[in-house]
Amino acid sequence: MKFSDVQEEQWDELRPYLDTCMLPVTGMSGEEQPYEATAALERLRDVMDLIEIPFKGRVVTYPALHYIRSHNFSDMINDVCASLRDSGFRYIIVATASDKLDLATIQADLLLGPDEMGVLPSVAEVKGRVSLLWNPNQST
Repeated sequence: MKFSDVQEEQWDELRPYLDTCMLPVTGMSGEEQPYEATAALERLRDVMDLIEIPFKGRVVTYPALHYIRSHNFSDMINDVCASLRDSGFRYIIVATASDKLDLATIQADLLLGPDEMGVLPSVAEVKGRVSLLWNPNQST
């Protein structure tokens, strides 16, 4: 569910069911050519679809952080994650398709992105990881 789908008058009623938000991170520098920006956004869309489609109605997708030029980009992402948590979200998922970002210090509950070879996780892997996030005592 996109953030823009949540109406102010519905939020109090929906809040107990929408305890998880996704923060997409494109990770562009601003130096990309138009076709490179398009490719980055299409790849991010593919990662977001792994969460938005199977978990529609349970995860709120926030606007993407597109440009990260700072050496302290992880601090910026962590600040946004902390603010989202303070606003009431229990679980924060950071999703990226960039293989250039070091997200080791990101303070999200779940990081989704490409592996060391640049391969995105499978639908089954994402479903399993999100289910484990919500039900940590389930057997795998």
